[in-house]
Amino acid sequence: MIDVPDALATSQAKANGEAGRAFIAALPALAAHFLERWDLRLDGTPMHGRCALVLPVTSTTDGTRAALKLQPVDDESAGEHVALRTWAGRRAVRLLRHDEPTGTLLLERLDPARMLTHVPDPHEAVLVIARLLAELTATPAPAGMRRLGDIAARMLERTPHALTRVEDPTARRQLADCAAALREVADEPGDRLLHWDLHDGNVLAADRAPWLAIDPKPLAGDPGFDLWPALANRFDPADVRWRFDAMTDVLSLDRARARAWTLARLLQNALWDIENGDRPSAQDLEIAHRLSDDHAGPGRRP
Repeated sequence: MIDVPDALATSQAKANGEAGRAFIAALPALAAHFLERWDLRLDGTPMHGRCALVLPVTSTTDGTRAALKLQPVDDESAGEHVALRTWAGRRAVRLLRHDEPTGTLLLERLDPARMLTHVPDPHEAVLVIARLLAELTATPAPAGMRRLGDIAARMLERTPHALTRVEDPTARRQLADCAAALREVADEPGDRLLHWDLHDGNVLAADRAPWLAIDPKPLAGDPGFDLWPALANRFDPADVRWRFDAMTDVLSLDRARARAWTLARLLQNALWDIENGDRPSAQDLEIAHRLSDDHAGPGRRP
């Protein structure tokens, strides 16, 4: 039997309501099923994020050390195994096995003690993420992946109503500007395989590579939509422009398009906040402000 962390149970209940509570209730039996089915034994302390439980395991047949990831199946997690199989271990954790109905993954074991969050220099961390993204997003998205073009169209449909619920006129104007930037690029959403959630906590070390990406929420689109997490990590308003310039340099992105897709990502975050009854993130609004035309002078280059 495994003990389900209270924090995971709380986040699942908050995010998914009754479905989240049902997932948590089923987790011990689900874990036991895959430990037996895939000939695994626990050999470490379970880990978790907001959505998934990860169990360190060892194969009882050949001694392979791995990580068993148990998670609900939703729009974001459904494509994870496809992305990992497509990347095939290039700059990303290797997928060893996958169960389609439950979304359960058996992954290469990485080293949670060596996480990018432990690198003290935020500039170094940003450059690590940029180099990972440069290779990950060089891959065309496979057929059937959820598409940024569809997401963008839905965002633009939801924006007018959402703006009526924003009381602060400055915030409302900033979000309207984000929507205007999105309209400029929405007809060319791109076709690269995006990670969508590559922040410091989703980059771990391994013996075979200095840094590897984990936990993608993949979609097909423009790499500019992947920049926001590195702008928000260890947030420093004065550093936003340096980070943006550094990342667009490493990824060889057109800055105007990358700016538009980054503003679109901020709009996506704001729509979720507003529709959940919250205010748009002050940090995200500051990032939008720092990327606006009046801050568009040359930044310090890496």
